[in-house]
Amino acid sequence: MRALVIIPTYNEAENIKELIPAILKQEALVPSSVKIDVLVVDDNSPDGTADVVKELKKKFSGKVHLIEREGKLGLGTAYVEGFKFALKEGYDFVFEMDADLSHDPKEIPNLLKGALDSYDIVIGSRYSHGVSVMNWPMRRVLLSYFANLYARKLTGVPVKDLTSGFKCISRKVLEKIDLDKIRSNGYAFQIELTVKAYYKGLKIVEHPIIFVERRSGVSKMSKKIVLEAFFMVIRLAFLRILKFFRKKKNGS
Repeated sequence: MRALVIIPTYNEAENIKELIPAILKQEALVPSSVKIDVLVVDDNSPDGTADVVKELKKKFSGKVHLIEREGKLGLGTAYVEGFKFALKEGYDFVFEMDADLSHDPKEIPNLLKGALDSYDIVIGSRYSHGVSVMNWPMRRVLLSYFANLYARKLTGVPVKDLTSGFKCISRKVLEKIDLDKIRSNGYAFQIELTVKAYYKGLKIVEHPIIFVERRSGVSKMSKKIVLEAFFMVIRLAFLRILKFFRKKKNGS
């Protein structure tokens, strides 16, 4: 079996040179039947992130892959491109992971274990056991927490961290969801993917993690991203209502 860790990047040269070796070390801690590779999807980073990845490709021959894009095209499209790469290359599992070292690579074996135990999506959750976030200002914690509460209530998906960017996803999810119909491009992408998987009847579980704010670089969060997520949740809520009425109609 093969697992691919997908990392979208924009100006993450300092972080990525530390992150990739740490990810590949986890292969020794998972079942011997599972091989772990890394795919970086870089949006033409001015700081030379792609050049750092190219050097790591030489060091870790065959384990590191790079897709270079022409400009800053966004998180959602980066993951969709990475998912299509994974399907084409025959990977059994994919991981979503931030490049900024906020997600601990040591959790990779734990998330993979959940996927091997037959779950379709295993979410590295900041909120499954209280609030597990370090070095965020209270305003950011409250925004994230209540955004997840809002998304959970409107979509009806019983997941406490719908906006988590740290996941292990089975190939079945990528095959069942029409990737070309993914509409969101910021952090709303995380909500959309998980909600659509849940509506397809796929099995989702949360694994508690500790999220640590980035040590270097600049956060990509913006008002535009927040608004996109707000309206994406409303659209998904309408899908929930339509699904309810279709089910009721078919049952009558």
